[in-house]
Amino acid sequence: MNLQLALDRLDEETCLHLIEETYESIDWIEVGTGVIKEYGMEIIRKIRIAYPSCTIVADMKTCDAGRHEAAQAFEAGADITTVMAFSADQTISDTLKVARKFSGRIMVDLLGVQDQLRIHELANLGVDLVSLHFGKDMQEQGGFDVSAFQLTKDYPDLDVAVAGGINEDILSNILTHQPDAVIVGSAITKSSNPKQTAIRMKERMNEYEADDSHGVI
Repeated sequence: MNLQLALDRLDEETCLHLIEETYESIDWIEVGTGVIKEYGMEIIRKIRIAYPSCTIVADMKTCDAGRHEAAQAFEAGADITTVMAFSADQTISDTLKVARKFSGRIMVDLLGVQDQLRIHELANLGVDLVSLHFGKDMQEQGGFDVSAFQLTKDYPDLDVAVAGGINEDILSNILTHQPDAVIVGSAITKSSNPKQTAIRMKERMNEYEADDSHGVI
């Protein structure tokens, strides 16, 4: 189970400082959409050089021009780039082809998806990694809703990441659904001690994985 640090709505110096503080506990570094819009591919290149062994997720949120945008991300050093589920099937197929060329992966963002039919269509396209995403604006009404796991429960071959207001208080509820990646942003980046928060969250994830007394929900 991977802990993904989401860096968004932050300046470059803060992003690099947070990675330095937390890299021993995190598995995937997400360069958020806002950061990419501010600094472009150059910040991905800098992170790749500084942390050559870390998995970098470029949260491009691609919805068109899939071949071009995926190539941008991978050429800059990303291992994973994101594409919106509402994109045309051709766009998603194009990004998957580019990902194979670069030995990378595509994470399909399910923001707004409520019909399991779309999950079926994505799986048929060859998608193997999705994100159950409770958007920033939606978080004003509350944190991540675990009922979202119903969308992917019939697709065990899909790797599932979860995002949206996840913090230490709700982490246990998330873990019972055994996601493949837990995406955490402000709970770490706005913490008074990001390093310790990341350590605690990763330790709880490791403890959950090591405990074989639970079953899949």
